Amino acid sequence: MKRLSRFLLLLACIATAAMLLGLALEKEAVWQPAAVVAIISFAIGMGGITSLKSFRYTAWIIAAVVIALIYPSAFTHWGTVDLRNKWLILLVIQFVMFGMGIQMSLKDFSGIATTGKGVMVGLLCHFSIMPLTGLMLTKIFSFEPEIAAGIILIGSCSSGLASNVMVYLARANLVLSVVVTALSTLAAPFLTPLLMKLLAGTLIEVKFVNMMMEIIKIVIVPIGAALLHDYLKTASPNTWRTVKIIFALCALWLIALPLGLWQFFSANVLSEQLLMSIEIFSFLLGAFVIGVLYHLLSVRYPKLDSFMPYLSMFGIIYFTLVTTAAGRDNLLKVGFLLFFCSVIHNASGYFFGYWLSRWVGLDKPSARTIAFEVGLQNGGMASGLAGSMGKLGTVGLPAAIFSPWMNISGSILANYWRRKSLKEMRETNEIIDASPTAVPPADTRRTGANPVGGGM
Repeated sequence: MKRLSRFLLLLACIATAAMLLGLALEKEAVWQPAAVVAIISFAIGMGGITSLKSFRYTAWIIAAVVIALIYPSAFTHWGTVDLRNKWLILLVIQFVMFGMGIQMSLKDFSGIATTGKGVMVGLLCHFSIMPLTGLMLTKIFSFEPEIAAGIILIGSCSSGLASNVMVYLARANLVLSVVVTALSTLAAPFLTPLLMKLLAGTLIEVKFVNMMMEIIKIVIVPIGAALLHDYLKTASPNTWRTVKIIFALCALWLIALPLGLWQFFSANVLSEQLLMSIEIFSFLLGAFVIGVLYHLLSVRYPKLDSFMPYLSMFGIIYFTLVTTAAGRDNLLKVGFLLFFCSVIHNASGYFFGYWLSRWVGLDKPSARTIAFEVGLQNGGMASGLAGSMGKLGTVGLPAAIFSPWMNISGSILANYWRRKSLKEMRETNEIIDASPTAVPPADTRRTGANPVGGGM
């Protein structure tokens, strides 16, 4: 593996040299394929460098942006298939969210009782700091209305599951992180459309109910299917009998829809809201079917759960490619400014999330957790909503730019706080060991207890 990594890194260097030569000679036929080879070789080869392993996913996102900028037509249509089709984008986003939901558990919600204050602070900060910062940036910089709406949109989405990874790396309060992520996700169907209506209603048309329904389809449906899989892991035989009956009824409904049931509803249901409710109901039944089928498949193939995050990453790379290709012209005009805004937006979340948490009395690990929960947004949700509007190349563009930077800055901050956390733990242990009331080592060995601080 190391030899392959070294070879690919060498290939990346050679391709970079060829790219620079092609740019100097103004030969697109040279520098464009060389740039693609360089970025892909580096993204794969960096896995052999220990200090860069945590940035591989980010490197693939950046590679997707670069490739889509160079060859945009390759990622807008494949033959007669429109890769920007809103239903295709919806399916990919649902797949991504399902893969992320596999990493969640019903037990995650049990931490609410012990993290109440931190959860309230996290939710209030998340759904105030980020959308308001996004609004401020649109007032300072002159973006087109739809791109400005996209900045507010990504600030109004729930926190992403990447925050849980960063909190784990930083040795912060993981229980609090998981609970805030879960609750912000559940709150998103109401709060995200509300914030968009209030803050971006003059930039684009925002239909509150329609957006709420889309978020349910994008987030709640796939994560619900994943949580059903988690529930079935410990289901009793009696529960399984009930599940089989519900599964059969759900399957019959879903089979009947394309055979004429949906046409019947479309022709006879006069209320658009009622028709949307029937659609959401059908999606929820589909989530039940998918959750049961996936669980049965995972029982047969136990390693399936461990592969799902990688498949989710593939989905994220897919819509990064499509979003960048669709918005290439806009990105070339405002790309640097959007990146600058992403840095400010992200840093504001970290800064205010941390210091407001400290101000209300949270300890350092919890404040660091809130910083990640506020600063890291769910770019997948933003892209999915932009796709459902048919505005992937404008409203969805900020998500394509903000997401890579959030992963880079999150990794850097997590490693920095990890070092500080380890240092603080050592200093605490030294103080306890020096205390005259500390338990002697001999007693500790005799009773079989762990030394102070050993649990971490």
